[in-house]
Amino acid sequence: MSVGATAVFLPDRPTPDAVLDVMRKHQPTLFAGVPTLFAAMLAHPLIGPKAGSDRLRLCISAGEALPADIGHRWHALVGVDILDGIGSTEMLHIFISNRPGDIRYGTSGKPVPGYEARVVDEHDRPVPHGEEGELVVRGPSAAEGYWNQRAKTRATFRGEWTYTGDTYIREEDGTFRFRGRSDEMLKVSGVWVSPFEVEEALISHPTVLEAAVIGRQDGDGLTKPKAFVVLRDGGAGTEDLVRALQSHVKDRVGVWKYPRWIEFTDTLPKTATGKIQRFRLRET
Repeated sequence: MSVGATAVFLPDRPTPDAVLDVMRKHQPTLFAGVPTLFAAMLAHPLIGPKAGSDRLRLCISAGEALPADIGHRWHALVGVDILDGIGSTEMLHIFISNRPGDIRYGTSGKPVPGYEARVVDEHDRPVPHGEEGELVVRGPSAAEGYWNQRAKTRATFRGEWTYTGDTYIREEDGTFRFRGRSDEMLKVSGVWVSPFEVEEALISHPTVLEAAVIGRQDGDGLTKPKAFVVLRDGGAGTEDLVRALQSHVKDRVGVWKYPRWIEFTDTLPKTATGKIQRFRLRET
């Protein structure tokens, strides 16, 4: 906006057909979407170089972490990179992001200039590189607090730092890798499991379009991962496919992390912008 750019908004549901029509009609240079939309467009038969816009130079993903497989497949098919990052209402905008010439799919990138981020344990101590903790951030756009929610304000805004509620890893090169919402992490066989990591492994299988993972208790009252899966061909799934997907996850991320149950579904509950509503899956 600061340089006089024009934004094209789509008031209707962002289906691949509707988005491709906008791309062909308006020929934008930048395209912003959520991971589920990029996945759905990759499954569309008419997707190809530049996704309908000959002027397209970059894409931006937000709302949820972008699985690495979607980023790599989009770049290979469309020929344009997707910049993934993390932002929040509390910080006004994206504060960690990949950037042109410095993209690592599967990560949120590095702090935006003017912002500082770190990963801390439950005692507010920075954790070593490669270990999980809560992402905290500070910068000039942080909110003062929540309106009439004193307890939540005190828990989130502590001095200069904003506590995001997201579990992250900071890697040796300074990039930040999303592991899941802190309140959605699963303790399986004494080990913390990231639902996003399991979802990312499932999405990398050629039959899977979308996946969402939640915790479910088994017969002994122990929490194990359960996956809801949407297939690319819209099929109902089979027991053979369940076993194949379980083996695929074991090979990709570890034996103890595989989903003990896989439920095939036609669609996943989403917000108006396409963000998966995992709490609705937990409610069922």
